[in-house]
Order: sequence, then structure tokens, then C-alpha cells
Amino acid sequence: MTMPTTENDDRLILGCWRLQQRTPVQIAALLETALESGIRHFDHADIYGGGDSERQFAQALRTIGCPRESIVVQSKCGIRDGHYDSSASHILASVDGILDRLGTDYLDTLLLHRPDALMEPAEVAEAFSRLQSSGKVRRFGVSNFRPMQIELLQSALDQPLCANQLQFGLAHTGPIDAALQANTGFDGGVDRDGSVIDYCRMNGLRVQAWSPLQFGMFEGNFLGHPDFAELNHELNNMAQVYGCSAGAIAIAWILRHPAQMQVLLGSTDPQRLKRLSAARTISMQREHWYALYRAAGNRLP
Repeated sequence: MTMPTTENDDRLILGCWRLQQRTPVQIAALLETALESGIRHFDHADIYGGGDSERQFAQALRTIGCPRESIVVQSKCGIRDGHYDSSASHILASVDGILDRLGTDYLDTLLLHRPDALMEPAEVAEAFSRLQSSGKVRRFGVSNFRPMQIELLQSALDQPLCANQLQFGLAHTGPIDAALQANTGFDGGVDRDGSVIDYCRMNGLRVQAWSPLQFGMFEGNFLGHPDFAELNHELNNMAQVYGCSAGAIAIAWILRHPAQMQVLLGSTDPQRLKRLSAARTISMQREHWYALYRAAGNRLP
């Protein structure tokens, strides 16, 4: 029921949102654990810690002596105080700030953090082209975008979008509910996101699942939470079967989906991160995947 990971396994990403809550020594230990666990991909945003997460990440990389070219670094921009901003001037200024805080000459990937109702695709395209031609950004993606929003933006771009970050996990199964409960009167059968996961699969965008262990937006972690007793009972049973932690099972459930998603792990605890990273060794059986889906409170027709 387990399989070895490969050197090029990029399915896990360390989310760096909460780094500013830790000391420099703790951050260095976390990054060392991530690298030892085979995690080479790191996710940032210009708003995380008001920029401090990026600064402290850069310092920790210098502390542990990690070469920049050995890792993948992405960041996001576009959220401002009380509004969203996808203007060319804001994107360009944001990237300059991100690069300065990270102490690097380039980003592997830049994502637009949230859809902007006032977005001008041609203006975004201008910014992306300037960033790519200058060598500041290598690839581009989006976060929390629906299919038609991606189509609109992509229509103006010279570069193919490579990723879309979406909230997804056992307590947030909405992106797959409509397909599984199609042709029913179930609440889950209502398509609220335009079949975004299927769209991304068809168009070559890698889905990156954020807050995989959270319920609601940021209400809390469902592991061990009394409101998710049935789900935790099933997770604990399967943890015994697969010989890992319940958290690793919850992450493996996402990795089992054929969309080949990447999962953002937001833990700042090195030992917990190591336990979660074991998810890559799990080859989850189909019946177990569906048992977890049902235990999370979902109905099948």
C-alpha cells in the first residue's frame, strides 16, 4: 500500500503564510526539514506577514546555505487593503518588492492572488510580458479563478497559465461535489465553480490545493475536531491500515485524485511537516478514497 517517492516528486509545497510567527532558528529548522522530506517548492504572497514571511524565508535560506537554483519559489500579488489590484503598475511594483524581500533575481512562478472584477486582460498581459522578458518571472498562474475568468485572461496572454490555487480538502469538497452528485436534487449537485478542476485538467493548469486540513475559510483544522467525529474516526482507522498519521491520510486523499494536484502544507512544526510529507508514499485504494469522502458528510447517489 506504499510506494517510494521519486527525486522529481513535486506534489507537496510548503506554504509560507505563517513563517513570521516563528523565530529565525525555528524557520531554518522548518526549511531544513522540508528539504530533507523532499519538498523543494515554496509558496509565498506579498501580503503574508506584511512581507515579513518573505524576508525571514530569505534569511533562513542563507542560514542553512540552500542554493537558490535548487528550489522552486512562487509568490502571489493583487490583494490590497480593501480591494484587489491587477493593474500593470501594481503587478510590476509588487514583483520588485517580492524579489527584494526574497533576496533573489527571479521568481519561478507568479500568481494573481484573487480575481479582480476590474481586471483588464491586456494590462495584465503587458505586465507579464515585461516580467518574463526581463527574467524576473519564469511562469505565471492564478489563484481562486473560475474557468471563464481564466479564459478571459488567457485570451490576452502570450504565456500559458500554469497553475490555479483552489481551496480543496476533505472538509472542502465543493469542487468535486457537483460532478459526483450530478443529476440529483442534492445540495452538492449545484455547480458553484464551473467544473474548475476538470477545466484545469483539460487546459494544462496544475491545481494547487490550499488549506487542505481546514474547514470553512479559516475556521480551524478538522483533525481531531469534535464537529468531524465520523471523518476523524475513518482517518484514524486508515492511518492504522497505511501505517502513517491521520493528517498524512487526509493529504494522500487529495493526491489520489487523478488531477495530479499539488498540496500546500502550511505547517510550521517540523515534525508535523515530516509526518504529513509521508502522504507521498501512500497509494490509496479506491474504496478508501470514497469511504473518506462519505465520512466527510457527503452523499453519493
